[in-house]
Amino acid sequence: MKQALPFKLSKDRSFFESLGDWMGDVLYDELPEKGFECRDEQIFMAYQIEKALKEKNVLFAEAGVGTGKTIAYLLPAISYARYTGKPALIACADETLIEQLVKEAGDIFKLQNYLDIKIDVRLAKSRNQYLCLKRLEEAQKSGENDFFIEEIEDGVPDFVYGSASLQSIFPFGERSQFPGVSDVDWQKVNFHPTQQCTVCDLRNRCGQTIHRQHYRESSDLIICSHDFLMEHLWTKDSRIREGQLPFLPEVSMIVLDEGHLLEFAAQKALTYEVQSETLIRLLERVMVDGVREKTLNLMEILQNTHEKIFSVLRVGSVTEETERMKIDKSPQLMQLCKQAIKITDDLLEEFVFESELFTIPEYELRMVEEFLEQYSFSLRLFTEKGDGVEWLEIIDGYETLIIMPMLVTDILNEKLFSTKLPVIFSSATLSIEKDFTYLADSLGIEKYQSFSVPSPFDYDEVMKVTAHHVSQVEKVHETDKILESTSQTLILFKSKAAMDHFRASTQAKDIAFEGDRELSTIVKEFQNGEFSTLCSYHLWEGLDLPKEALTRVIIYDLPFPPVDPLFDAKRSFSNNPFEEVELPFMLLRLQQGIGRLIRTSEDHGEIHLLLNESEALIEDRFARVLPTTISNE
Repeated sequence: MKQALPFKLSKDRSFFESLGDWMGDVLYDELPEKGFECRDEQIFMAYQIEKALKEKNVLFAEAGVGTGKTIAYLLPAISYARYTGKPALIACADETLIEQLVKEAGDIFKLQNYLDIKIDVRLAKSRNQYLCLKRLEEAQKSGENDFFIEEIEDGVPDFVYGSASLQSIFPFGERSQFPGVSDVDWQKVNFHPTQQCTVCDLRNRCGQTIHRQHYRESSDLIICSHDFLMEHLWTKDSRIREGQLPFLPEVSMIVLDEGHLLEFAAQKALTYEVQSETLIRLLERVMVDGVREKTLNLMEILQNTHEKIFSVLRVGSVTEETERMKIDKSPQLMQLCKQAIKITDDLLEEFVFESELFTIPEYELRMVEEFLEQYSFSLRLFTEKGDGVEWLEIIDGYETLIIMPMLVTDILNEKLFSTKLPVIFSSATLSIEKDFTYLADSLGIEKYQSFSVPSPFDYDEVMKVTAHHVSQVEKVHETDKILESTSQTLILFKSKAAMDHFRASTQAKDIAFEGDRELSTIVKEFQNGEFSTLCSYHLWEGLDLPKEALTRVIIYDLPFPPVDPLFDAKRSFSNNPFEEVELPFMLLRLQQGIGRLIRTSEDHGEIHLLLNESEALIEDRFARVLPTTISNE
């Protein structure tokens, strides 16, 4: 239902003129009266966003930490949503940052209280963030997962399996509802792309379905991740053709919080995956009594060929410093893939006959047919010569062939940046020394507005940056020495592998690691002081822990992009990979990591940079983007 504007419109003033007057009253008078600082940088940002809305442009809004970016975009976003009758969409870098945005005592919470307006904000999370009732049933039957199944079962409402009335149905089943379940165990029961929701008998009681219905009715704000926004954009047309609703409703504008991370989300949404065990498992499910012998033979041949493909992939893959393993596209591998494509196409024809015999349950048959169509398409992409990037990775405990498009600029331009929909990029780090070329080129954005305003904090007074010159093998010991003095500490790693290496070697105590439990739960426990050190490879941006909740950040490695197939492909397209790919990526991410420390005018603390010999050689290259000088130890 459309809500009233937070200000009155008059016949002699346009919406945007009235919006400007109201934002001025709020930012200059109302919020300062409630204890907020009046910040010129924040006010400037709010009016630049208003201009972008009026002109329906793309805006790079770079504002330093402490500017109050969230309030600066919330005021025009909520007003514009109510004016147009369509919600504004805020896309965060990942699911954890969604929770940060809507947490109690966050900016949305404060605006509701201090301005006395009810903000209708609803979360739209990626599909893998929801419990799948079908997969839960499978896990229950296996009898191997009793240690975490009980917590999942306790979170499933009675109406799912009972006969409760429609009025008692409510959203349930999202990842954050099960804080004690590890990421590994969650992947056994969450939504998986092989599930066929359209023919599922539990669909009307499914948490994901109920959440979709809930957030589509928002009148003010919908908050999602970059990943989910990209999945929506890529699948919107096909879902409409198939008679399904798109994942997201029509919106009035989009705010891309931490927008410098959008490129990878766009590539990820266009990625195709072929998992080692999924095909074997799905075909076994339809090898039931009554299936014709020809169909059974084709299924067995396809299983054997598929296993040979992964056997060759396994032998020909090369492990680098991330989970992405390079693939040797040998003639033997290409031949096996072409055989699998031919067998798959033959098998799909036989399933047409099987469907008329009704020997295979409809849900199982639909699931296998759609998977085989995707499987055949993915292998065709893999065997063709193009500008894609392929690698082998362990996902959910299984070897997985990944096929990702290298360049997404044309598709992004068509689906998002040429639609006349206002798009606001908001971050403290969108440029390299106020040059936005790197980000604009990587996303294919030709026309945009931009501005850059500094942080209002006096970093020389509140932050101390220390460089520790040590060899790579000495970094664990050096970190342990730093941790001897007690302080709420965030240690940032450039990859999961780097974090795992530290985990296996450190002697320090009272540490929590990303992945042990649901991440937003770990962050809350850290903020409450339940442990003193948090190790993460994802929390370079968006984490907001003010005052004594975080007083020390350790940068374990300079966050250069990893040596893996994806970034190797980026390097191959560049004339100067270090200057055009590696250094800009590192500088943006380093600024983000250091920005975790000082979030409010009452914050203070230390930054510790652990620099090996090669990292120390480029100290002058990154020193100039830091907010204060570096002291050496």
